[in-house]
Parts: sequence; C-alpha cells; structure tokens
Amino acid sequence: MSAGTSAVTDFYSEHPISAAIILARLRERRGHLDGLRPEDLFAHDQDHYGGLAANDALAVAAGVGAGSEVADFCAGLGGPARYLAHRYGATVIGIELTPERVAGAAELTRLVGLEKRVYVIRADVRTVSLRDGSMGAVVSQEAMLHVPERERALAEAFRVLRPGGRLAFTDWVVHTPLTKSDEALLWDGMAAREIENPISYEDKLRSVGFRICSVEDLTSAWAPILAERLEMYERLRQETRAAGTPEGHDALYRSYARFVRLVQEGAMGGARFCAEKPL
Repeated sequence: MSAGTSAVTDFYSEHPISAAIILARLRERRGHLDGLRPEDLFAHDQDHYGGLAANDALAVAAGVGAGSEVADFCAGLGGPARYLAHRYGATVIGIELTPERVAGAAELTRLVGLEKRVYVIRADVRTVSLRDGSMGAVVSQEAMLHVPERERALAEAFRVLRPGGRLAFTDWVVHTPLTKSDEALLWDGMAAREIENPISYEDKLRSVGFRICSVEDLTSAWAPILAERLEMYERLRQETRAAGTPEGHDALYRSYARFVRLVQEGAMGGARFCAEKPL
C-alpha cells in the first residue's frame, strides 16, 4: 500500500462516524438491535452531504431502478448502497479500501437483511475486480478527493460500465486556487489531495472516454449543510469518547473547520457530475 492510500485508510479507520457508534446510538434509542430495518439506519449511516435527497439525485442521474446493477466507488459503511438497494430495487457492489469500513458495512447490511443485494468488498477503485461492461451505473459521493491517480479510477468506472451506462458522482471542487498552507491542512486533516476544479474534472472524464451529461454546482447548497456537519462533529467527538470508539484526530477538526470556511467564502465547494459511456 502506498503512503497516499495508507493516509486515507488511517483517516477512515479513526473517523468518528463508524459502525460501532451507529450501533451504540441504535441500542440507546431502541434498547436492542433486533428486527432492524434499512430505514432505521438512514438517520445514521448517510456519511455524505445532502442525505437521502443526494442519493435520489444520483439515482436519477445514473438511471438506477429495479434490477439495476450498480457499483458504488468508495462505498464507506455502505449507507447509500443499502438505500439504493432498498428504495430502488438495485443490486449494489461497493468498492471500499478501508478494512474497518468494509467490516462495518457487512455488519450493518446483515443486520437489516440486505446481504443478498448489497456487497461491499475491499478493493482499490483504481483496480476494480469487476468484469468489463458488467455494471449499469457507477456512483460515488465525496470520495474521489482522496484518490491518487484519479484518472485511473474514472477509467475503471468507464471500463465496468455497459455502453449507455452512467457514472454519477459528487465531489469537492476548488473555485480559486488554494494556498499551500490550506492544501497542507486539508491533506493532514482529511487526506484530501489535489482537489479538482469543475473544468479539470470534465477534462479527465472526457480523456477516459465519457460523454458529459451534466455538471451541477452544489456550493451554495453545501454551505449550510457543512456548517451543520461541523457542529455535529463537535458533538460526536464527545459522544465517541463516552462510547470508547474512535473520535478522529485533532487535525480532522481543524481542517474541517477551515474547509467549511473556504466553502462559505466560495473558494471551495462541491459539484455533481453525470457522464455516460457512449453506445
């Protein structure tokens, strides 16, 4: 494993949102874990900006429906994958690098009875062990920012898609160049590397063969969401300490606060991309 990918797995191994903290919350609220349904997890396992509505937007963009075969790149704890399986009737294969996330995704998926429709496997999105043309859609949410050699991941999405299949994903973008100190802070705190701007992302998508369908600027929508997320992280830090689960290191909170400020100032933001593999 390279130093870059090791930094990402280290970051998510210590991330305060974990399967353990999700299950601790559910036990506290319900008193037990018997009879869990997918909906019981939705308030806890959607570790991306925009919650369930963001899943729906990607599903529409990617054309996900009953019987769809979907790959979720950087699937994390599998929250969006379970949602797409439960609400849309898709079969979802999640690709995730961090062992703790893969194990957590399996546990949560089993507890809600979706283990025959959702599979999260440990793999690198730059070398995906799926057959050529085997997927109808590929999705990802706020994760490519961690991936070195990003074009390789986009090329893998292109390879595993059938002709006419779509890649729909959200990610951080920069609107103005970051300072070296901000770049270093985002790397040290959140393993974020070489953030794209919308044009560079479009260029990379075209370079591997995609046709761009749409690009949506999410910056103004993200600004209040991120402010709320920062407050949530501060509360969660205390909660994880009490539960004895990972709380994240100090640099995470410093860098996240700076990220929120950069989005509020318009220097950074987010975008939703949809691209199609030509017929």
